[in-house]
Amino acid sequence: MTTSTQEHPHSTTLSRTGCRVSWLLQLIAAAILFQTLFFKFTAAPEAVALFEKLGVEPWGRLVLGGIELLVGIALLVPRTALLGALAAAGLMVGAIASHLLVLGIEVGGDGGSLFAMACITLVAALGVIWLRRGRLTGFTGA
Repeated sequence: MTTSTQEHPHSTTLSRTGCRVSWLLQLIAAAILFQTLFFKFTAAPEAVALFEKLGVEPWGRLVLGGIELLVGIALLVPRTALLGALAAAGLMVGAIASHLLVLGIEVGGDGGSLFAMACITLVAALGVIWLRRGRLTGFTGA
C-alpha cells in the first residue's frame, strides 16, 4: 500500500504537505503580480517612468500588465498552476534582467523593493515548478 508520503518522486500527485507549500508559493507569486497591476493600469507616475526608461511606454506597460494578470490567475487555478509558474518565472527573469541591465536595483527611490519582489516571485515560481514537476509532459526523471 502506498501512502502519499511514499509516492514516486515524479508522481503527478502531490503529498498533502507538498500541496500546501505549492499553494502558499502560488499565493505569494500571484499576490505580488496582482499588487503591481494597479500601478501599471492606472499609469502611476512611477510605473510610467520605469517603462519610459525601458523605452516601451505605454504599450509595454499595458501588455505586460495584461500578461501578469493572466499569469496571476493561472497560478490560482489548479489545472494551470504549473503553466502559471513557468510563465511567472519567465516574466521575473525578464524583470530581474531589466533591473540589472537598465533600471538598476533601486528604482525611483524604492529602496530596491521592486527588485526584491521580482526575486521573491521568481523563487516562489521556481518552487511551484519543482513541486509540480511531475506534471510536466514528457518528464522522465532520468
